[in-house]
Amino acid sequence: MAISNQNLKYLRKLRGWTQEEFAQKLRIKRSLLGAYEEERAEPRIDVLEVVCDIFKLTLDEILRKDLSDNKTSYLAKRRAMKLAAGRPDIPFVPMKAAAGYLAGYADPEFIDELNTFTLPMLSGGNYRAFEIIGDSMLPTPSGSVIVGEKVEKVDDIKNDTPCVVVSRHEGIVYKRVQKDGRTRNKLTLVSDNPIYHPYTVNTEDVLEMWQAQVVIAKANTQHRWDMGQLANVVSDLQEQVSSLKKRMN
Repeated sequence: MAISNQNLKYLRKLRGWTQEEFAQKLRIKRSLLGAYEEERAEPRIDVLEVVCDIFKLTLDEILRKDLSDNKTSYLAKRRAMKLAAGRPDIPFVPMKAAAGYLAGYADPEFIDELNTFTLPMLSGGNYRAFEIIGDSMLPTPSGSVIVGEKVEKVDDIKNDTPCVVVSRHEGIVYKRVQKDGRTRNKLTLVSDNPIYHPYTVNTEDVLEMWQAQVVIAKANTQHRWDMGQLANVVSDLQEQVSSLKKRMN
């Protein structure tokens, strides 16, 4: 297989793209990409230039160097570029990549291929950014990006700390974490929006935790509370208080 054809296939698989997805990014037909990967046609220079823009490569590299022969060569270059700014590089996990993240969160190659950004107020540390969808953490609006710092040990965080929790059964969620002093194998996840009830997860199912440090939201995003829902919440709380008073008396 010609080097450029082989590199196209390798780079596509490295990102986890289907031929259809990659072809759309290259603005060509899927059948043409298939012909390139199967060495039934030589990739056009204008197509290779788009590939170079996406992967920050040169034409010389994609035409002459077998990127799959020594995987660390391509990835090492990406890492060096990311560190050049002098600030920690923050991989971004959009909601559409959440399923793939559960499978690849511990794979350095998968993480290296995520889009990244830096923030001037953060230095050192291990950070990751996650897009959240839904209203369970209002007033943090749906579509916000939560930048979290890696939690190495559950014991290191205090109760009610907002965290992005990655678990086998719940996926990626943004909640406040409460620890039960009586048992160390369960965590309670609590929403800021009172209409959502807390629930527990087993610590053995938790793959990662990222303590929220920065919340990024669009400036024109407004959250609106449903007054009917709030009224129901207040009513429920009043009933709970009345029930507790009866038990105490």
